[in-house]
Amino acid sequence: MPYFDSASAAPLHPVARQALQASLDEGWADPARLYREGRRARLLLDAAREAAAEAVGCRADELVFTPSGTHAVHTGIAGVLAGRRRVGDHLVVSAVEHSSVLHSAAAHEARGGSVGEVPVDRWGAVSASGYADALVPATALACLQSANHEVGTVQPVAEVAEVCGAAGVPLLVDAAQSLAWGPVEGAWSVLAASAHKWGGPPGVGLLAVRKGVRFSPQGPADERESGRSPGFVNLPAIVAAAASLRAVRAEADAEAARLRVLVDRIRRRVVRLVPDVEVVGHADRRLPHLVTFSCLYVDGEALLHELDRAGFSVSSGSSCTSSTLTPSHVLRAMGVLSEGNVRVSLPPGTPAAEVNAFLEVLPAAVAGVRERLGVSEPAAVAPEADSLELDALGLRCPQPVIELARAIVRVPVGGTVTVLSDDEVARLDIPAWCAMRGHEYLGETPRPTGTAYTVRRGA
Repeated sequence: MPYFDSASAAPLHPVARQALQASLDEGWADPARLYREGRRARLLLDAAREAAAEAVGCRADELVFTPSGTHAVHTGIAGVLAGRRRVGDHLVVSAVEHSSVLHSAAAHEARGGSVGEVPVDRWGAVSASGYADALVPATALACLQSANHEVGTVQPVAEVAEVCGAAGVPLLVDAAQSLAWGPVEGAWSVLAASAHKWGGPPGVGLLAVRKGVRFSPQGPADERESGRSPGFVNLPAIVAAAASLRAVRAEADAEAARLRVLVDRIRRRVVRLVPDVEVVGHADRRLPHLVTFSCLYVDGEALLHELDRAGFSVSSGSSCTSSTLTPSHVLRAMGVLSEGNVRVSLPPGTPAAEVNAFLEVLPAAVAGVRERLGVSEPAAVAPEADSLELDALGLRCPQPVIELARAIVRVPVGGTVTVLSDDEVARLDIPAWCAMRGHEYLGETPRPTGTAYTVRRGA
């Protein structure tokens, strides 16, 4: 069964499997002990740290291993904020950061700190000027992902790091999605990553803190991992993580070129094969293995189940796949269509035949979901009135947009349709629908129950 969700977790690399099995025999002892078994374990740990530091582009004594990438992010943010508390309590993040960063920001805000958010453009990219505007004298730390986990857009880390450096503010980079493809460029200060994103075992994260960055570990003191990650290290998993990182880096250039061709094929053909599709994320500045697109008039959860039944494992940022019924914060920040969202992230070694098979299956899968939702091209009718109002209260995505599509032909060109909806997704998907179908979005108005979204019919 083709697995197309390596952005969530990449399959275990063969080198990781071999290293894990070997180190289970050699690396079980306490590396802090001086007897033979402990010394052997220490040698393995030191070698793994050297290999990981080389891949990251830092000194070995700047890098520690953590129980996960999320733990590394939380530890990095908390440690720098505490170390620089005399500077201030202001934290800057982008609007599309991973939830681990946003959860840390929310916790910081709950403790009385302040958080500034840098917006992104329609392709999911920040600008260095956006960070320059967000930095204030009390800014203790800025955070920026190296590449977005949902749409694959690569961020201008080097430019942002230069802006932060000029202001004397350290920059923490979440490199979870990009580290397999190469080191993060620029003068970053702190870096976090997660082994299961590059084919290492789960339960291993990396945290690199450059010399000179004020850092105060939080929680009870611990002598292990420079006091930044307490507890007995999972040495076999660490050895496997470092070995697999070195292996994927050796293959990265060739594999990136090969996968980029396959992703370009998806980006190019999906808009030809499936009507009313929006490919999101930057067309050029993006990860080589990831593509995301959204399908109008489609229930995202139903589409993922349909693709799963056809043998393809993909992911989604669609609100329709979430119990919260709110769209992905990434898609919302970008202002793009969220319904029927599909993220395809190809693991290394994916054959072209699997991508071709996916493109053969996708049109029928989307058409089947649309048919079950009663979506059809509205017939031309004589206009009924210059304006109409639809009551879509209680309807969830994509139904409010489907009702809008059915109603727009009932008003003349220049006429308006107002949709009353209590679904948060309508705030994102109705403007996106207008942009795709050539209609004018006039805005929203609060109502006692729900919100009214008004659209003017285009030619």
